[in-house]
Amino acid sequence: MQYVTSTSFLLLTYAKYLTSARTVAYCGGSVVTPARLRSIAKKQVDYLLGDNPLKMSYMVGYGPKYPRRIHHRGSSLPSVAAHPSKIQCHDGFSMFISQSPNPNVLVGAVVGGPDQNDQFPDERSDYGRSEPATYINAPLVGALAYLARS
Repeated sequence: MQYVTSTSFLLLTYAKYLTSARTVAYCGGSVVTPARLRSIAKKQVDYLLGDNPLKMSYMVGYGPKYPRRIHHRGSSLPSVAAHPSKIQCHDGFSMFISQSPNPNVLVGAVVGGPDQNDQFPDERSDYGRSEPATYINAPLVGALAYLARS
């Protein structure tokens, strides 16, 4: 999703620039309007939020189907309320390898996402696809802010 969120943000930023400059872009002999750039970006964000072959949102906590076993320590360990005793360094591995959903839902975090065949195993150990990261989430904030304003 890092490419989806970054590209969407850049497309929307360029669409805003083209609109303010009252111009269009040309690409391979085709005219690219700000409206077309916005449409492409929105389609990518919609894919991320569940308009995809798996009907899965890659934003944790959004929609009925989203990643439940993300690669995130705070999300995969029990809360202090549920487990008040200290969890030693190596004790967390039993929770890491568990097939149970994470006990803490990290609402709003976007994970790495599916592979090139739209497959997503939802496994903690597959950090490339199941780990949320700032370089995935930060550009999405900009894209969502733009789309919410439109």
